[in-house]
Formats: sequence, C-alpha cells, structure tokens
Amino acid sequence: MSEIPAKATESEDPSDGARAEAAEVTAALGDAMWQSSPPGSIYDYIKVASFSIGPGGLVDQWSLRAEQIFGIPAERAVGKDPIEAFIDPDLRERGQRKMAEILDGREWTGVVPFRMPDGTGGRRGEEGLAEVYVMPTRTAEGESAAVCIVVDVRTLRSIETDLAASQSIFGQSPFGFLLIDPSLRIRRVNEQFASTFGGTPDDHLGKGVHDYLPRGEAERVAATLRRVLKTGDSVTDMHVTGFSPESDGRRHWSINLYRVHSGSGRPIGIAWLGIDITDRRAAAREAAAARRNLALLNEAGARIGTSLDLETTARELLDVVVPGFCDLATVDLYQGLLSGDETPPGLADGSAELRRVAFASAVADAPFISDEPPVAVGAVHHYPFNSPCADALRTARPQRVPAEEGGLVQSTLAVPMVAHDTVVGLAQFSRTKGSEPFGDRDRDLAVELAARAAVCIDNARLYRREHERALILQRSLLPPGDPEASGLDIACRYLPGNAATEVGGDWFDVIELPGHRTALVVGDVMGRGLRAAVAMGELRTAVRTLALLDLEPAEVLSALDEIARGLGAPGGIQQPTRTARQPRAADLSEVYLATCVYAVYDSVTRKCTFANAGHLPPVLVEPGEAALMLDVPPGMPLGVGGEPFEEVEVELPEGALLALYTDGLVESRDHPLDEGLQAFVGALTDPTQPLEDVCDHVLNTLDTHHGEDDIALLMARVQGLPAESVGDWTLPREPRSVGRAREYARAQLLSWDLEPLVDTTELLVSELVTNALRYGEGDIRLRLLLDRTLVCEVWDAGLVQPRRRRARDTDEGGRGLQLVGLLSAAWGSRRTHEGKTVWFELPLPDGENGLTDPAEALLSLF
Repeated sequence: MSEIPAKATESEDPSDGARAEAAEVTAALGDAMWQSSPPGSIYDYIKVASFSIGPGGLVDQWSLRAEQIFGIPAERAVGKDPIEAFIDPDLRERGQRKMAEILDGREWTGVVPFRMPDGTGGRRGEEGLAEVYVMPTRTAEGESAAVCIVVDVRTLRSIETDLAASQSIFGQSPFGFLLIDPSLRIRRVNEQFASTFGGTPDDHLGKGVHDYLPRGEAERVAATLRRVLKTGDSVTDMHVTGFSPESDGRRHWSINLYRVHSGSGRPIGIAWLGIDITDRRAAAREAAAARRNLALLNEAGARIGTSLDLETTARELLDVVVPGFCDLATVDLYQGLLSGDETPPGLADGSAELRRVAFASAVADAPFISDEPPVAVGAVHHYPFNSPCADALRTARPQRVPAEEGGLVQSTLAVPMVAHDTVVGLAQFSRTKGSEPFGDRDRDLAVELAARAAVCIDNARLYRREHERALILQRSLLPPGDPEASGLDIACRYLPGNAATEVGGDWFDVIELPGHRTALVVGDVMGRGLRAAVAMGELRTAVRTLALLDLEPAEVLSALDEIARGLGAPGGIQQPTRTARQPRAADLSEVYLATCVYAVYDSVTRKCTFANAGHLPPVLVEPGEAALMLDVPPGMPLGVGGEPFEEVEVELPEGALLALYTDGLVESRDHPLDEGLQAFVGALTDPTQPLEDVCDHVLNTLDTHHGEDDIALLMARVQGLPAESVGDWTLPREPRSVGRAREYARAQLLSWDLEPLVDTTELLVSELVTNALRYGEGDIRLRLLLDRTLVCEVWDAGLVQPRRRRARDTDEGGRGLQLVGLLSAAWGSRRTHEGKTVWFELPLPDGENGLTDPAEALLSLF
C-alpha cells in the first residue's frame, strides 16, 4: 500500500483517564462477579490478538492469538522491531514516525498491511491486512510502552459477507424460514412465514408450534424438534397439516429441520424451512386416483369376460370393484333378455322385471338398503317408476341414490349397463360411512366399468342364444327317443358340450332297411358352432337318403364324401366333370371334414358289414369274452376325396354287444386318446346287463364331464331273427313256380297264425314271382321274414330293376306293381351281389290297422 490509513487521538494524561474510567466501571458493577465468555461468543468468529511493545520499540510480549494470525511463534517475534519485521520497506519510514508518536503517549488506530518476515518459519512472504489499536502504557520504571490489539481484517470481511448472504437468504427466501431456540420458541421469522400466518415477523417472536398447529399435530412436531435438537439428525420432507388465517380449508406443508451450531460446535437452536404443498398434494392425490383408476380399468379388462356365462361375468365385475372401488355392489339384468327376448316389455321406461345375478360386500352382514329387505341373488324384482334406479334404466345415465338417515351406506351410484346402445341391466356401487363419497371422477369410472361388463354380458347372452339355437337344431336332427330295429336292442346317449363351448357336429342314427336289416351310423363333423350343426344335418339327411337306396356301406361313404366336398363349394355339390376334378383352391374355413362309421346289420344272418371314414373303430363284446376293437380300415375322412373305402363283414354271435361312439367319449385335454380307448374297452365288462345300465355305467366310469366336446354313444345288442321266423325256398325257372310260391306262402302264414294276411300275400307273391319269370334271370328265391312286420322277398339273377308305370285303360298288363303298391305298406327293390331283390312289407294284424281288401284294390286300378 502507498500509505497507512490511520486516525490518531491524543490524551493529555492517559494514565489518569484510565484510572478514572476503571473507577467508574467498578462503581457500576457493584457486587457483580466477573464472568468468562461462553463458547460460541463473538471472539470465536473474529480473530483478535494482542502483543506489547517495550520502551525500545521492540516486541516484548506475543500472544497465542498473534501466533495464529501472523503465523510466527513467540520465540521468534519477541525482541524484534515490528516495523522492520512486518512493514513493507517502502512504508517503514512512516511507520517509524508513528511508533515514535505512540511511545510519546499517543493512541493510534488504523489498518496496516503486513508481510511475513523471512526466516521466521511462518508463512514466508505472505501479505496480510490487520486493523491495529495501539494504546500507550508505562512500565514499572515509568518508561513509555504500548499495548497493541490486532484484528484480522480478512475475517471481518468474510463475516460481513456471510451476514449479508444470510440476511438475503433469510429475508428473500420463498419458503417459510424460522429459527427456533432450544426452548422451542421462535427467535427469528422471515416475511414468507409471516405472510402465511399474518402479522409482521416481530409478531411471531417467542411463539411455539402449539400457536399454529392443532394439538395432536403440534405434539408430533414438538417431539420431532426435541429429537433433532438432541440427536442432530436432520428431518427432510416432513408433512405437517394445519390451518392458516387466509384459508378456510386444511393446509399441508413440507418442512425440513436441522440443528444449528455455534462456531465452537455448541447447539444453539433449530432451523425450520417449510413450503406449502397443499396444491401439490392435491395434484398428487389426483394423479394417484388417476393411476388407481387406470389400474382398475386394466384389471377389469383382464378379469371381466373370461367366460361366456352371464352370472360368471357379473361376478367378475364385482370381484374387480369390491373392495378396490366400493364397499358393496350388485348387478341386475333384465329377466326378458336372460330368457331370450330381444325387447322385453317395460324396457323403455325401466319398469321391466330384473333378476339379481350377483352381489358382493366388503362389510360383513351388511344389507344394501337399510329399510327394505335386500333382494336375494336369483330373485326377480323391479324398481318403482320414480326411483333413481328406474330413472337410470330409463335414461341410460348414471344416477346418485340418496343415502338414508341412520343407514350404513352414505353414497350410492346406480349405473345402467349399456351395450351396443341397449340397456341390459343395472349395476349399483355403494360406499359405507367412513369411505370417501363418490365424485365425478368415480362416476365416470363406474360408467366405464359397467359398460365393459355390459358388452361382455351382452356377448355372453348372444352366445347363449346362438348356442341354444344350435343345440335345438342339433337335437332336432338326432333320432327322437329310443330307436327300434329288427334283431337289435338299441340304447343311445348324446351329451352336448358345456355352455362355454360351441355346439359340435356329433350325430348318430338308426335306419331301418328292407329285409329286417338295420343301418347304424355314428359321425362327427369337424368344427363347432351353428355351421357344424347345419353340416351335420345335411350329412345325416344324405345318409338316410343313400341308405334307402340300399347301397353297400362303401358306396354310401363314397357318395357322402362327394357331398361333403360340395358343402364347402359356392355352387354346392358339383358333378364329376373335368372342371370339378381340378383342385379347388378354397379357403380352409369353407372345407367341411367329417368322420363316419356306417354299418349294416342283417338280422337273418347276424352278419354286419362295416365301412369307416376316418372314425374311431367299433367295439365288440361277445358273450363270455373281453371287449375288443374291430379292425376296420379307417379310410380318409369325408370331404378329403380321392380314396376308396373298404368294407369288413363280421358275423355277430347271439347276445353280442356292439358299441359305436365319437371321440368326445374317449378323448379330452387331460386324457389322451389311447388312454381313453383303453378305459372305454375296460368299462364294457358285462354285456348281459340292460343296455341302459351299460350306457350309464360307461358314462359314469369315463371322464365325460369335461364339456370340451359333444359325446355320442350308440350301443346295440344282437338278437338275431329266429329260424322259425324265416321261410326260404328256391324255385326253378318255370311257370309252375308261381303256384308253388303261393302254396309255400299260404302254408308258412298259416303256421305263423297269420291267416288274415294269406290272400293278400298270395296275390302279391304271385305278382313278384311272375315278374321274375318274365323279366329276370336264373333261379328264383322266395323268402318270408316275420318280425314286427311281414316281409316277402323275391330274388333272381337279373340286374334290371323293376319300374312302376301307370297302365292305360286299354293295356292288358302293367298293373302288377301298382297292385303291390296299393296292397302293401311298402315295397321296393335293391341290387345284390348275384342280381336283385324285389320285396314288399305288410303290417301284422293287430286289430287297429285294417288290411286293404284285394278286390277293392283291383277295382281301383280300373
């Protein structure tokens, strides 16, 4: 520095003035005791040192604080000239003059730049700035000396800067800032805190937390303050709730607490930094509610509609909302819609009957309505016209149901369940006392939940309706009741899949054929639903038609294969032209495939001919033998085409048991096919039991309750036609054979006590044998069969089928087949391996069915 800034004052008699001042201080203190400054006083922050200068201008005393400021130990400072040791050479001359003035008895105060002397062992060459207060003194010998008080100016400037920064932060902080003393009283408050609770900062000095917070909250905060003061552990983001004069509502603050220490480390209080988080808390609560609602919607999407059952879907809705959204809930659906009606009466005005399908409660034994008895699940009821629930059904808008005095429920929402612009029912959500009442956001969420459930319920309703229609169609296509067959005892079972699975294409049939023969059919159309049921009906009709043509089993399946291939074509069944033989690039969804086993049983010979199109093998149980699966070549499924079908003929012993079935009986998700077949064969242990009991035993033994597929089971016990019920003769190809045929027929009928049928039978046998002589070839065979009806068959080796025609009035012949058609119950012809067979059938006389008079029949031809 170019000069030493200083100010000096002169005293006439410094010693006398000091003694006078000391006397005044002693008088003022009186009996007071001297006290030392406690730790944390101002001297801990301000670096103050002292040293003394002797009469010779040299340092004769050097304090410890001087060592700390200047960095020079006492043994090196004592005895040195301070001007020469610490002052810059350029300023030493002026310094010497000031030292002379001081030793002459003048006080001096100023700011002195200094430099660490070389070779002192301190901070060599370091420059500093000290404020020095020099007080002249005298030694015991009366010589002039001086005492110097030194303050480090750098420390003072730092304290000034810290105070300014602290004042700026404390006063301008947007947060509420408090300083609390160890007695938990406020010692300093900033403007932000004062603006929140009113008044000026000085108005809050000396107050405690009980002056601002409710009692319980104040006790909690006070305990936290004591813990912070004791342990020194800071607290961050502590939420405090209370009230402020400027707001009527409850306010929320987030506060941070930390202990404040003096320079020596002694705790002197607690700093409180708080911010109002009421709006942030409300926003967080809204965000949490939005996240909770979104999670609830996601859960609803995952859990509602997992099945196609109405009641299950309603319960799934209540499982989602209780207790996550409400405490009690019910679901009511329109009774008419459940019954299959599209527009039940009263739907428009909300007065139609409803059925309660689900109820859930998170409160034990809590009724939904306090005054009226609760509606039981499954009960049918309706709401009064002017009630909020009826209004919700009528307007398709949610309504709030007023809470009853003294009741458990405090808030209820009646939400219509709307699917595809149609109200299908009503959902009620209730919250009990102690829960938060429903708000607008809750109402919107309830509408969304009810709408999702309504769509699933409506889909389940539509599926149930279609399932029932398909089931009705399928049942209408199956044989009604227990079918009857000549030479067979028949029992059958059909089990549809459960409501969760679509209707399958399983079917069975028993078709009576001429000559007391019977066709047994079991098939399964691949696929499900109404289309599979319709395809099954078409194939079943085709089977019956082909069976009446009396084709061989392999021929029947070949024709069925062509029909099945035509079902998937846009033009239906195609003729085997060159275009039809080309591969058809049809969509696989339009291809109908089916498996089928077709068997023809002859009760006279007890022989059964099988043909199989990809179906499971028949099972045969002979008397006294174990059940076995017949080795019938499976062939390709119907609809594949291109492969012939093979036939297998098996002679069935008397009393044997034959079983035809579909894969639903022996296969499920939990039981593979091989295991199911073995279980089925093992269940057929006693073929002598009644067939109904055998069917029940099989269904009870196997896993038939899986509901994954339809089950069809057809069982037949062989009861061959007795030999005494058969008359069989071979006639030579000569005119006399006509008379012999009449004689054989008369004698056989008389032995059977069927005299009322003798005349008619003789006449018809005569016509058929005559036709065989005129138009047939080879020997003639006559056979009479007696069972539930009388059947007459005439065999010959000719291949030409007889054709019925209408004779003109002038024709002498051509009326034989017309006469056969008039007098018999049925007649026809079929091809055989050796030629053809022409047959007719007559009902047995039972007193109810009158026989046609042959004379009247002859006259009717003319």
